[in-house]
Amino acid sequence: MSKGGDVVLLDFWASPFCMRVQIALSEKGVSYEARQEDLFGGKSELLLKSNPIYQKVPVFLHNGKPLCESTVIVGYIDETWTSPPLLPPCPYGRAQARFWADYIDKKLFDAVRDVVLSKGEATEAAKKELIEILKVLEGGLGERDFFGGKAFGFADIIAIPSTCWFLAAGKLGNFQVEAEFPKISGWIKRCMHKESVAKIIPDPEKIYEFVLMMRKMQGIDQ
Repeated sequence: MSKGGDVVLLDFWASPFCMRVQIALSEKGVSYEARQEDLFGGKSELLLKSNPIYQKVPVFLHNGKPLCESTVIVGYIDETWTSPPLLPPCPYGRAQARFWADYIDKKLFDAVRDVVLSKGEATEAAKKELIEILKVLEGGLGERDFFGGKAFGFADIIAIPSTCWFLAAGKLGNFQVEAEFPKISGWIKRCMHKESVAKIIPDPEKIYEFVLMMRKMQGIDQ
């Protein structure tokens, strides 16, 4: 079901930011059309028109009106399709969820990307940064099942897509997230039991192959 018109997502399969939007829509039971963008061969006119500032995915179109930036889009989805809510019922809980979503948004994927698209000493420095971020996230998760408590929600949606890049980061950075961060590992498994997550998150091996292609395109590997 879509509310009051068409829902279109300008998408790219490997983008964790696009995955966030798809998971949120799935959680809400909203039907939508995902249009894959060719980010390397030429972006569509609709993408360039809908996101003239950043010219990147995701772009979310509801009744033809575009929204950009995945965290903004997930918030819009939660306010537009109110059931089930993605944020806790109390103001404090919602504020905490937004805090962790903001931290994850600013830190996690950039650190993963820096590991997989670097070499030598730069990789070691990036790996150190990623490990520190994961330590913070383990502390934030604590003994809870999810970042919002017992229920999968807003902060989890912002975080979980980046985890399909962990295999590539581990192989290229020579470490294992699951082995070194058991709480994060348990959280990933709980999230992957959600149908909305499992059907959208791609195989990490496929992401690894994509990363190797990117490294060659950028001249990191010959």
